[in-house]
Amino acid sequence: MSIIVSGLSYRYPNRAFLFSEVSLSVPDGAKVSLIGPNGAGKSTFLQLLAGRLTPTAGSIAVSSHPCFIPQQTASDGHTVASLLGAADKLRALRAIDAGSVEAADFETLDDDWAIEERCRAALDEWGLGGTPLDTPLAALSGGERTKAMLAGWSLHDPEIVLLDEPTNHLDRTARIKLYDRIETTRATLVVVSHDIALLNLLHTTCELTATGIRSYGGNYDFYRMQRAAEEQALNDRIEAEQTALRAARRRAQEVRERQEHRAAQGERNKSKAGQARILINARGAEAQNSTARLRDRHAALIDDAQRRLAELRERQVRRGELKIDFENAALHAGKRLIRAAGLQYGYGNGDRPLWPQPLDLELRSGDRVQVAGDNGSGKTTLVRLLLDELPPTAGTVELADFSAVYLDQDYRALDTPASVLELAERHNAHRLADHEIKTRLNRALFPPATWDKPCRRLSGGERMRLWLCCMMLSDRMPDLLVLDEPTNNLDIESLAILTDTIRNYRGTLLVISHDDRFIRAIGTTRTVELHRNG
Repeated sequence: MSIIVSGLSYRYPNRAFLFSEVSLSVPDGAKVSLIGPNGAGKSTFLQLLAGRLTPTAGSIAVSSHPCFIPQQTASDGHTVASLLGAADKLRALRAIDAGSVEAADFETLDDDWAIEERCRAALDEWGLGGTPLDTPLAALSGGERTKAMLAGWSLHDPEIVLLDEPTNHLDRTARIKLYDRIETTRATLVVVSHDIALLNLLHTTCELTATGIRSYGGNYDFYRMQRAAEEQALNDRIEAEQTALRAARRRAQEVRERQEHRAAQGERNKSKAGQARILINARGAEAQNSTARLRDRHAALIDDAQRRLAELRERQVRRGELKIDFENAALHAGKRLIRAAGLQYGYGNGDRPLWPQPLDLELRSGDRVQVAGDNGSGKTTLVRLLLDELPPTAGTVELADFSAVYLDQDYRALDTPASVLELAERHNAHRLADHEIKTRLNRALFPPATWDKPCRRLSGGERMRLWLCCMMLSDRMPDLLVLDEPTNNLDIESLAILTDTIRNYRGTLLVISHDDRFIRAIGTTRTVELHRNG
């Protein structure tokens, strides 16, 4: 076995257990996906497998040191060489080239004299050819950082690879290359992702919950069919138990009514002549005991049925439906909102144009436009230019009078110490009563226990749902909605909620996304494809 997890439990300090008593075996060469809702602990589970966190209880055994590719990396003091896992060897090589004869340098290099050439080849494979190895991570986009870590996979060819949302930020070209590598690698893989195309390339699907992991011997589509069958069977059992409980209550009521009728008849018989009072009393006591026994027996039957029903309902997957009612944008279709002519942006010292040719672009109300292009092609820069958040180095941008909301990929508008309820109240443009705000929060799947939670502690899916709820509480939806990689950091259910909401939005849409499935689902009608100069 490559990985053996036994009785694994983990909790953060002063908090409840994230999960407990989790066991899992991953054989050599297996390709496993780990799924579950935001907050289930999937990323934490990968960090435990990678040795970056210590379990609260239980054990983890791995056959070799895993290559871990996380969602995010700290940029302070790190370079491309650091992400490649080659910084120490490169430092030793340069010291030796400079004349060092220290044994430690030769030991670190370990006769890997071609390390620099191998690093450059790995970077070139993932579309980062020409990127200096000493480039600070702060100078790279999110997608470029992920590519550099994937280049480290190519460089070291490890036996075990742990991937945490690897397609977040990746452009289409890199996604296709990653899909191909996942299909052809002989390494053992454990992957956390919401990318269904990727999940369907993996042979085993594992669902993580607070009480353990359930494995399904197939890809994500197979898992969905199995789960649907299980949920239907469970729903059928619940319906049968509900029917049995109603029948038990009805029988108990019928018995109670018969006993009450007999008791009344007995009282009337007491007045009949010729019967000894002691005999009448004895029969009455016997009837009362019989009634008590029947009542207890039916009460036990009802209690058993209620217990079984409660246990079944506890196992039932509760998927609340997010109900978001947006008002339509007010602008008439076809009104020109933005016109860009000869648009160009210079980077470096401002003298290197970002795009090979200046851009001409119009955006009219009702348009649904995708901005596409490889990482570093200037997609976010273009959006900021069009929204007048950044001055162009050449060309002009003309803006009509319209309202716009720009949602970045990290939902930074919700990175605030304000609580869930406080933020909702700030967006209460209709001056709804307090109970009505709370009703809207409930409809957005925020129960009372979450209302005091700081927004900055929300998961990606929770931030998305709260943002949608706040938009609903606002005066009306904007004329233009701008989304920058909105599907990153969402679990699969949250992604479905966002997709449905954006598909039903009747304003103007400008969206940056490499997720082809999402783009098809929301019905974009035009694509602006960007290419980086050089």
